[in-house]
Amino acid sequence: MGRRRGGRRKWTDFKTLEKEAQEIKERKERGSDGEDDGTSSDTDTSESYSDSNSSDDEGKSGKTKGVSHLIEVNNPNDKKKGSMKARDASMGAAPTLTRREREELEKQRAKERYFKLQKEGKTEQARKDLERLAIIRKQREEAAKKRAEEKAKKEAAKK
Repeated sequence: MGRRRGGRRKWTDFKTLEKEAQEIKERKERGSDGEDDGTSSDTDTSESYSDSNSSDDEGKSGKTKGVSHLIEVNNPNDKKKGSMKARDASMGAAPTLTRREREELEKQRAKERYFKLQKEGKTEQARKDLERLAIIRKQREEAAKKRAEEKAKKEAAKK
């Protein structure tokens, strides 16, 4: 019940270019006489059509509400230009990275630098590791000498 909406559909009246031009002339004549108050809806709609057909240099010649036309707004949530033409793209310029991408690259480079320095033994951790390794080598050498001496004693005792 009540699923369908009643009433007839209203048809829009399309105007020809000649009618539009005639309305514009009439509006200009009324505007020079001071009679144009901008309240008629027919002239407003034709004005929007004429604005789209006329050059872009004129901009919006209609009345603007508030001060929004005076303030230049930069919306950070606006979508950026999606596609770029080949002639506009410069080959030598690096692509602009987001903050996260830039931070990831910096982390990766820092990690690579650290590993390179560690390989060369220039970091504090690498120095400590090398000291530990030197101590272990000495201990192993001493243990090997003791084993060799004990073997020599056992062989001498058997003879």
